[in-house]
Amino acid sequence: MLSLRLARGAHPLVQLRRLLVAAASGGTGFLLLCTLGHAMGHPDASGGSLLRLAWCAIPLAATVYFAVAVARSDPGTKPRSGLSAVGLGPARLTLLSAISTAIACTLGSMLALLFFLHLRGDLSGLPFDGAARDLLAASKPLPLAAALTLLTFVPVAASAASAVVLRPRPKKAGEPEEEQREPSPAPTGLPWGIALLAAGLAVETYASHARGDRGFPMPGGLGGSSSGVLAGWALTALGLALAGPALTYHCGRALQAVRPGAVRLLAGRVLQEEARRIGAPIGVLCAVASGTYAAVALYAGRGPDLGPLSTLGSVLVVGCAVATLATASVEARQARKDTHSALLRLGAPATMLRGAVALRAGALFALFVPLTWAVAELSAIPLLPR
Repeated sequence: MLSLRLARGAHPLVQLRRLLVAAASGGTGFLLLCTLGHAMGHPDASGGSLLRLAWCAIPLAATVYFAVAVARSDPGTKPRSGLSAVGLGPARLTLLSAISTAIACTLGSMLALLFFLHLRGDLSGLPFDGAARDLLAASKPLPLAAALTLLTFVPVAASAASAVVLRPRPKKAGEPEEEQREPSPAPTGLPWGIALLAAGLAVETYASHARGDRGFPMPGGLGGSSSGVLAGWALTALGLALAGPALTYHCGRALQAVRPGAVRLLAGRVLQEEARRIGAPIGVLCAVASGTYAAVALYAGRGPDLGPLSTLGSVLVVGCAVATLATASVEARQARKDTHSALLRLGAPATMLRGAVALRAGALFALFVPLTWAVAELSAIPLLPR
């Protein structure tokens, strides 16, 4: 009940983010239900149904990642002075955040079930009633237990991930009460990120020349690709995600090089401070963009018909990646709100602060866009027909 009251009294922007989480959860739940419909309509093709279920793991992971980002940026569940006295300590707030995430995801899953039943023709009186009877096996009774089990994937995974990420961490001996605001240490994921990126490209190249490797069918009529190539693509994406925070940090460090002025110094320090918060979402978005670019380059001029379900899955993955980065940016802006106000009180011109924002965006654009293009080109080479 308390989590519902906190959700009801939240800022409209916070409510919008929760509605986006519900929409993403609904889209992923609908894909899972369509997999169940395919299994019901094709009982002899269990392998194809399992393959469809496996491909649903990608939008499921994107939805959970977005839900965790929204839970982290929720101001209603952040520790504040005086809350511990009324029983709302860090552990209780973490629980409330997980419950709020589960409620939003459950709402989306229930809407997905209603839409699924409507397209099957089980619910009448609305437009497009029974428009997908053949696709969703409307002639066969729906196993309600199986449908509800599939719909619990997103709420359970999202709430559990939120609880793990937001769990209170024990303080070390001698650690101050408030976090010190100094130039933060560089993130340590760059060597692992580069190693995974290079390993992924190497695996793709090797697998593309290997013989006897069966093609792994891709959704939407896309040509089958080697399972090794897809594994290498996954390693490449993971490498970009791990390297994102460190690259963002060193980008801020480069801005401060060679006798920086006030604007460059401010922009670089802020990038270093926000590297851990926005670096990983930038890396994930670069991985999604490089995969999209490689797929477009591969099927340029001969693109297959993706179909509605594959299009929905692609929109979910891209939309969740963009929304996660936007949410992390809003969270970073909230975190430096006091610093921004202090600079204005000290007489810093607003044009200087806007210039620092533009400089940070330009530096990130100059670093990550060529990197994404290079990775996309190298990832597409093994997939091109020889």
